[in-house]
This record gives sequence, C-alpha cells and structure tokens, in this order.
Amino acid sequence: MTKTDQLKIVVDIGNTLVKAAVFKNSELFSLKTFKTGNFQQLEKYLLSLEPGSYCIVSNVIDYPSYIKKVFTKHLTTLFFDPNTALPFKNQYKTPNTLGKDRIAAAVGAWDKFPENNLLIIDAGTTITMDFVSVSGEYMGGAISPGINMRFKALNTFTGKLPLIKKKSIKHLTGTTTEESIISGVINGIIAEIDGIIDKYKTIYPGLKVIFGGGDSNFLIKRLKNSIFAFPNITIKGLYIILTYNIENKKFI
Repeated sequence: MTKTDQLKIVVDIGNTLVKAAVFKNSELFSLKTFKTGNFQQLEKYLLSLEPGSYCIVSNVIDYPSYIKKVFTKHLTTLFFDPNTALPFKNQYKTPNTLGKDRIAAAVGAWDKFPENNLLIIDAGTTITMDFVSVSGEYMGGAISPGINMRFKALNTFTGKLPLIKKKSIKHLTGTTTEESIISGVINGIIAEIDGIIDKYKTIYPGLKVIFGGGDSNFLIKRLKNSIFAFPNITIKGLYIILTYNIENKKFI
C-alpha cells in the first residue's frame, strides 16, 4: 500500500465531543466519539492506528501537549487553520475568526453538490447557516444559539425559569411554564430556520439546503422546507480538505 492509499484520519475536537474518523478508499470506515476532556482515551486510540497515516486535526478548544505529540510523531498531520488550502474560494472578510466547523461543513456540502447554490445548516451547540455560491465561493452566513444553549440561557439569566431538556412536542400554546419554554425554544428555532431558508430561496431559486449536526434528526422532520440530510458533514468536509492538500502537495 502506497502512502497515498493509506488510511486517512480526521480528528474533530469540539466543545462537547471529540470525533475520530477513519476513511478508507474515500469512504467513512469507522467513527469513534469521546467526551471532550477524555483525551487519554483519544491518545490510546490514535496510537492504535497505522503509524504515518495522513491525519487532519480541527479543534475549537485547546488540547493537551501529549496529544499534539501523537499527531506530530505518530501520524503525518495537517493542523487545520486559516492558512490551510481549500478546494474553493473563501470570500469571508475575517477568515481568522471563521469557525473551522463552518468552513469544513461548507466544503463537505460543496463536494457533494457542486455547481449549485447551497445553504448549509449545522445544528449543534450553535446553529450555523452558511452559503456557498453556484460558482464555488464561500460567502459567509449566520450563527445563532443551539437548542440546549437556549434552554440554558433562559435558566441562567432569569430568576425562576427552570432548566428544561430537549423533548418532542406537538403543542404551540404552552399551558405550563415548562410547556411554554419548550414551545418558545423548539417552535422558535423551526420558524427561524424555515424563515431563513425562505429568504434565501427568494434570492436563489433552486437553492439546495443541506442539514447536518447533532440536532439535525430532531429538527429535520419538523421543517416545512425540503432539505438533504447529511450526517457527519463536518467530518466529510475535513476529509476533503485533507485529500485536497495531499493531492496538491500543500504539506508534507
């Protein structure tokens, strides 16, 4: 097996979870998840992988130096940052502040649906909406609080509102404080997402909407707009970025 045929590793270190994915022959071969902070298990797993394998690391939080040693000594690693080469043009005015998860999800969607106007929605800790033009240019988007963040904000910044957990609902009008909070958060998010999609569609007829993220399954069935579900969109985008940099000899 040549080096270009080796397994490719994607490590996405998020606020809540660390995901370690292995791609084989361009397909997702395995996906491991660890709670953020449980870096010893991540270290053990990474050391079990084939030495020298290509790897890309994306992180939104800092991680221990002993993990970085695994990346630099055990694997052939690309550390994803604002200077990393991308397969499309980034028109964002402040690339240094652009979330790695946002641009990676946009790359994953663009690779699957090239030559289309795309709206990529990722629902997790936050809800991000990002637009890629038909000409393959990342233009930017929007960021708003995710489901759990909204529940926590209502509890944290008020004196008496309880902390509510996400649950399925059918009601619009809450008849208790708990029902009212759930209605406000869940129905509010649905109205927000559908409303933004409608605005984009008036500007870009034929727009494709791609939905991913940890809360995507919970939200998708409640939306009136037609969307394409894309599980692990960020992971796939990071794989595309790694492959692009390998093929174009942008690192190593």
